Amino acid sequence: MNTSSFRLANRFVDVKSSPVRDILAVVGREDIISFAGGIPDAELFEAADFAAAFDAVLSQQAARALQYATTQGEPELRELLAARLSRQLPTTADQIQVTSGSQEGLFLAGMALVDPGDVVLVEQPTYLAAVQAFSLAGARLVSVPSDDHGVLPEALAAAIAEHAPKFVYLVPNFQNPTGRTMPASRREQVADILLRTRTPLLEDDPYGALRFDGEPVPPIASLPGMAAQTVLQNSASKIMAPGVRIGWLRAEGDILRALEIGKQAVGLQSAVTDQLAVAHYLANCDLDAHIARVTSAYRVRRDAMVDGLRAVLPAGAEVNRPEGGMFLWVRLGGAVDTAEALPRALAAGVAYVPGWPFYAAEPDHSTMRLSYVTNTPEVIAEGLARLARAFGW
Repeated sequence: MNTSSFRLANRFVDVKSSPVRDILAVVGREDIISFAGGIPDAELFEAADFAAAFDAVLSQQAARALQYATTQGEPELRELLAARLSRQLPTTADQIQVTSGSQEGLFLAGMALVDPGDVVLVEQPTYLAAVQAFSLAGARLVSVPSDDHGVLPEALAAAIAEHAPKFVYLVPNFQNPTGRTMPASRREQVADILLRTRTPLLEDDPYGALRFDGEPVPPIASLPGMAAQTVLQNSASKIMAPGVRIGWLRAEGDILRALEIGKQAVGLQSAVTDQLAVAHYLANCDLDAHIARVTSAYRVRRDAMVDGLRAVLPAGAEVNRPEGGMFLWVRLGGAVDTAEALPRALAAGVAYVPGWPFYAAEPDHSTMRLSYVTNTPEVIAEGLARLARAFGW
């Protein structure tokens, strides 16, 4: 029985758990092969480079690194991030807001833009922690029908006309959870609709550098006219290391001030030591070479998982082959409920994420998200064998 005298806010009353918490709960279990979280393989971290970066920061700038600092972020880090973003979209340091990981960015955007009851349009399905962040801000999430290339333009236009949303949230590159990528032609159609209706965009791009196949596609924010009405979000978590908890937002105009004030209320600043270490890493190490090494390994693991699944999945089941990123999407179809099957899978020693939390409405319970980046091909093969036993394939 709950004897606490605390009276929770309404937004938390019915929250018993969190899909993100449930994912992280199995990460450290040695008896489980986890395909659940987008957890980079720690063996691929540039540990020596980060050790040198932190050593340089603490031996040369300790007083600064251990002190309070500005909310917007350390100047040299913002300069380096702006230079990197400028490869695709002209960006200055004063257009960058540093965050404590991209998840904080989602929360700040919701706080800055959403009043209770406001509509936010999302893809179907969409990133589950974005659903969580926007919902806690009081948003009413409306899913827009999507296909293998992302949100459908006609459906997006209709949803904007019907709901007058505060903003649209999209993950155009190697989307979490589906792994799909929006091609250039679709991005142009989406941008035309957003510009015509003056609808803001929150473009989430933590995976865009992790491309295995095909040619890079510039962000929607880089299309003519879109920069001024887009918040473009990125992160060090997927391309460097998630433990440093450094993300960043690129925006223009009044929204930047609102995001800064929101961050002051949430945490005042991101860890200065981490910011300076990431800045040192960017200035002195070859991030592009690291990304090339990581994507080479992830490509092999993607192929191992996709090919392994196609060999065991029952007739009628579907699995995609993403061009990059960390995730693939399985649809089993029929009456299968992957949430109900998860306890059997855990008992068999393998974890995945059921698809339902990624839907703002009308979930497909036969879906699941699998991550291929954490494990070697040999471990992936064993994990798929366990998955097959759990489902009786």
